[in-house]
Amino acid sequence: MRQLIDYLFSGTDDPQYVSIIKWLWRIVFGGFAAALLLFFGLSFSNLPSVQQLENPKSELASEVFAASGEVLGRYYTENRVPVQFDELSPYLVQALIATEDVRYYQHSGIDFKALGRVLFKTVLLQRKLGRRQHHHPTVGQTPFTGKRASNKFVRVLQKLKEWIIAVRLERKYTKDEILACI
Repeated sequence: MRQLIDYLFSGTDDPQYVSIIKWLWRIVFGGFAAALLLFFGLSFSNLPSVQQLENPKSELASEVFAASGEVLGRYYTENRVPVQFDELSPYLVQALIATEDVRYYQHSGIDFKALGRVLFKTVLLQRKLGRRQHHHPTVGQTPFTGKRASNKFVRVLQKLKEWIIAVRLERKYTKDEILACI
């Protein structure tokens, strides 16, 4: 690390330049450390346990059987029937992967390439095009603006929790088992 810092500062004697570079590195490492702490803090927060993930409560159809074992009828709000991956049509699996996550079999719960693309498009391109996320001043916000800001914060925390759960599921189940549970 020291060699990298020496390399970046070689050839410059301007103390203001050196100070700016040092502060930039502190911000980068501080942001990274804060993100790691937030991620680990959320992983120990109010998330579903592995047992709850293994046994989700889903509304399955109730079946009424005759004495001979024949199904007489089904009663349901949502007509759900548990299936194994082998029972799924390969076309259904291909359609799910093509529409939802093309790199499904190539990542372990979090698609960092897609995440980078989303961050690039939402942050950098909107600024370049002159679009702003907030149209109201932050001082004297209306309740709507405050609510919108808090909703964005909640969405970020929710997304982090989803990532943690996705990683847990990827460790516990195969990709095919996860597809069968959808």
